[in-house]
Amino acid sequence: MSSILIADHHPITRAGITALLSDNQDLEVIGSVTSGNDLFKFLKNKIPDVLVMEIDLPEINGITALRTIKTQFPGTKMLVFTCQPEEMYALSAIKAGASGYLSKTVSTDHLQKAIQQVARGGIYLNKEITEKINSGFSQGNSLISKFKRLSTREAEVLNMLASGKRNKDIADALSINEKTVSTYKTRLLQKLKVDNLADLIHQTRLLQLRTT
Repeated sequence: MSSILIADHHPITRAGITALLSDNQDLEVIGSVTSGNDLFKFLKNKIPDVLVMEIDLPEINGITALRTIKTQFPGTKMLVFTCQPEEMYALSAIKAGASGYLSKTVSTDHLQKAIQQVARGGIYLNKEITEKINSGFSQGNSLISKFKRLSTREAEVLNMLASGKRNKDIADALSINEKTVSTYKTRLLQKLKVDNLADLIHQTRLLQLRTT
């Protein structure tokens, strides 16, 4: 079962999401907060699997908060559920670490499906935003083409890096040493033609978006 934290300053939204998920056997709401300060206080004591967050939350800058949470609490997946327009913030939110971006105008079924997909490690966006993200890649230089050139082990390391795992965690999971993990990271940077780990993870997230 995946644990869910709701961060929203609208009481109806908090109550509505809680009620929506109350009968879901795979998702459990473990708390709700109404401000940026309360959000980070909660995360320091208990880390949820999924954070459902209004980007326009009091006391914080939403995009900056996404980056901070991704860095400090890499095990938490983030779904932005907001009244702010997608065309203004969705791409920035995904680049900052969110796994999905939804307008509060969507149906309850749509929201529940998005939360479940993010909890499973997927990325959830509407068709229009997906096409905007993918439009910058030609067929010959697509992320999928690059991914197909990776070995099975390289792909495993890449996906673990994108999920926020440290070198030691990856080494333990794959029964290899940390030096070997570093070697794989160097190969991935070269094969995917990026200069640093942040760009590497970003490309992986876009790949997951295309294949989810």
